Amino acid sequence: MPRYTDDSKERVRDAVDMADLVGTRTELRRAGVNRLQGLCPFHEERTPSFGIDPVRKVFHCFGCGEGGDLFRFVELTEGVDFKGALELLADRYGVQLELAEEDAASAQRRQERERLLELLERTAAFYVRYLWESEEAAGARGYLAGRGLEEPHLREFRVGYAPSAWDKVLIASRRAGFSNRELWDSGLAQRAKGEGKLFDRFRRRIMFPLCDARGRVLGFGARAMGEGQQPKYVNSSDNAVYHKGKHLFGGDIARAHAARAGTVILAEGYTDVIAMHQAGLKHTVGLMGTALTEDQVGELGRLAPTVQLALDADSAGQEAMLRAARVAAGRKLELRVVPLPAGSDPADLVKAAGARAMQELVDRSVPFVRFRVERELERAELGSAEGKDRVIDALRPVFAGIPPSAMREDLIAHVADRIDISPALVGSWLAGGPGASPQRAPRPQAGGPGSNGAPASRPQARAIDATARAERDFLVQVIADPAHGRRALAALDLEAAFSGDLARRAAAHLREQPGDPTTGVDSGDRELGAFLAELAVRASDVRPSESALEAQSLTLDLRRVERDITAARHAEAGDIAPLVARREELRTRLDRAIERTMAETGESE
Repeated sequence: MPRYTDDSKERVRDAVDMADLVGTRTELRRAGVNRLQGLCPFHEERTPSFGIDPVRKVFHCFGCGEGGDLFRFVELTEGVDFKGALELLADRYGVQLELAEEDAASAQRRQERERLLELLERTAAFYVRYLWESEEAAGARGYLAGRGLEEPHLREFRVGYAPSAWDKVLIASRRAGFSNRELWDSGLAQRAKGEGKLFDRFRRRIMFPLCDARGRVLGFGARAMGEGQQPKYVNSSDNAVYHKGKHLFGGDIARAHAARAGTVILAEGYTDVIAMHQAGLKHTVGLMGTALTEDQVGELGRLAPTVQLALDADSAGQEAMLRAARVAAGRKLELRVVPLPAGSDPADLVKAAGARAMQELVDRSVPFVRFRVERELERAELGSAEGKDRVIDALRPVFAGIPPSAMREDLIAHVADRIDISPALVGSWLAGGPGASPQRAPRPQAGGPGSNGAPASRPQARAIDATARAERDFLVQVIADPAHGRRALAALDLEAAFSGDLARRAAAHLREQPGDPTTGVDSGDRELGAFLAELAVRASDVRPSESALEAQSLTLDLRRVERDITAARHAEAGDIAPLVARREELRTRLDRAIERTMAETGESE
């Protein structure tokens, strides 16, 4: 795996606008001179406890305890490792990354992969030119226009056309210096049976590039245009760079729009996604012609906390929605269903009814649990007692995942109305049988209506004791007043002054650079990075004051002496009078320092 230079990392850090970066995930408002705050994107809350320091480029949530620097924020929101976060930010802010020295084997693997990606990019560009400039592709252009798709949006998605000749890509790629092995490894060529001769894998097909989160072409989805040509759709096979079910079609284009909307729409076909973008629903992504996978669910969760399923309104589409819920079960996702008319798909609807009608359907999306209830009722034979019993049996596991709520009662009433039995009786049957005692509701499944289907809250940040608080507050003052803070830290015996290892490591780091607390932290040391980020966010609310720093330093000394007194008493270590005298001296000095601080800041007790 390539490693980038420290200078590259710092140039990315300097280039990033922290408020812009975080603002795509939560609305930020000014809460201090160097602090912005908003609702935490990592747990459910109604009162903002999440803050950033846009100058030091750190974040911290005082509710769930999550925090770190700008790279950690991207790791959490995009589901990537540090290297992936660095590359995403470099792409977004136009920073050229420089590679550090690497061993020969790693360098060769990286170069081989980069060659394949270059080949795929060149081929995608060739397909685009062929679609718009060749006479052979006239039928493909007509087909796309007939689906209501316009050229600017097709170009945005880099839709192209693979010619019918068996060697167009082979010849062009060889002329550009690419080998047969690279054509094979990239999935662009395949071998004829028997003689083993290479030929273009994609011919006489409309080509849809399949990209990663950074917009790099990894493979293609291809729709047949020849009469009787089978299969109708074919994707790149798994190879050195493309792995089926890992990505979402259009995810690179929809990412920023989904972050701003707080929701992502999932459609099925390539043309559905492009039509939705054309209709202004630019937070739409596609399945890439596969059944929804764990990796794709993870990618959906990184795009937005709410997923609106706009899958075809046929039996296959409905089964796909149920499969999506099973894969998403237990994840931090709210699933909703867009009520598409039977026999239609999003591309058809946008063409026939227009963008406004499609937007209205999306706005009318319903929680997935309501879709499941309606689906079972529509399939049921409700004219007999046996049919009513069967639908109750089918709905019982659905209701088992719904905690007590207004939605639960509304759905019970709806079922009762459809089967013409009293709501009280239906409710008891769905809870497990007549007279069944209420049970604690299990954790809602994905798409369940707990808190209106919102993700469950993370655990609250752990409370700290008075000693740890004193150590933390001292370090906050060090960051707020780095010039005096550096001297205060230099005078301390860190081993004696701090009771906890984390605070001690943070103090050792701040001795070198108190004004830039997160720079130079090992990306693998998440605990230290998060703690320093918390200190920096707290420091953004603190007015630098030498007296306040002195007061916090004295508090630190006082806590240490109190620990020594306690230890001496437990050990029955003889005369503790000197320690007691020292404690009283520190208390007196602390009172005076506090008085000076209050006079400086104009505060009163």
